[in-house]
Amino acid sequence: MSDDQVEHRYRNRLLTLIAAVVLIGALKAAFAVVMPIAFAAIIVAALWPLKRRLARHMPSWLAYTLTLLSLVAILGAFAAAVYLSIGQVIAALTANWASLEKGYGQLAGWAAEHGVPIAGTINRQRIMALLQMLAGGVYGFVTYVGFIGIIVMLGLPEVPRLKRRLYEMMESGDRGELLTVGEDISAQVRRYLGTTLATSILTGVASALWSWMTGLELALVWGILNFLLNFIPVIGNIVGIVPPVLFAFVQFGGWQMPALVFVGFVVLQLTISNVVYPLLQGKQLSLSPLAIIVAMTFWSWVWGIAGALIAVPLTAAIVIICGQFERSRWICKLLSA
Repeated sequence: MSDDQVEHRYRNRLLTLIAAVVLIGALKAAFAVVMPIAFAAIIVAALWPLKRRLARHMPSWLAYTLTLLSLVAILGAFAAAVYLSIGQVIAALTANWASLEKGYGQLAGWAAEHGVPIAGTINRQRIMALLQMLAGGVYGFVTYVGFIGIIVMLGLPEVPRLKRRLYEMMESGDRGELLTVGEDISAQVRRYLGTTLATSILTGVASALWSWMTGLELALVWGILNFLLNFIPVIGNIVGIVPPVLFAFVQFGGWQMPALVFVGFVVLQLTISNVVYPLLQGKQLSLSPLAIIVAMTFWSWVWGIAGALIAVPLTAAIVIICGQFERSRWICKLLSA
């Protein structure tokens, strides 16, 4: 290989690296525009088979209407679950404030004995302000999800027209490849959402049952919380353990019952979420478990919580697209199971 060819190869690799860095920076900078579109595209890919199946038995306009109504029902149930959970948590903290202060006082005394001085009393106003800020952030996220729903409503009817335009722009051979890639991506997204929904329901029901069996208050809230957080692999599972265990200290006092609650939630999460969930995802999406973790970490860094929610289907789509080209096929082989 000549010196010019070597120089040309290294120059191309350097340009590719620069382009990747610029693209990542653009994705972070254009979060408010690109993320809702990507999120909406994933939802459209999941809903389109439902619309197509309904259209076989009824007029197209009615199939669109029923599909959109199902989306509105899902988003409404999500918002109602979030509102219910936050309201019940605030009410429970208010009712158990005396126990909370007692437990915090014991913690402050223990910390002082071990040379870690902390305030001896809880600032109630600061705690409530923190909860209100958290509620405001959640409400803002729910509103953002509603905005994504509007994009889906406007974009779903455009799918057939977009498909026709792409067909008109491409030659017959390219059309077949485009159709194959599109169908593969849509199928992967549906499998991922189906697997995640199934394991999330299982996690939520198991969390609620364990809370009820141990006598922990707000069993429904902990079930809903773990159901929602299960859509964020690994990190969401860990976060879902913390609130019920902390509340167990407030409700029961001591350490025996909180320890029992903690052990039960850890076993549930390890069994359902950190074993079954990644294995099912890797099998359904042909992604290795390590690729799933890396993808979630990367997209969380780029787009935050929203990126974590759609990290797996986005990565699956990228793997499918990379598999269509010789130069990028190594990425497909690297990430596939």
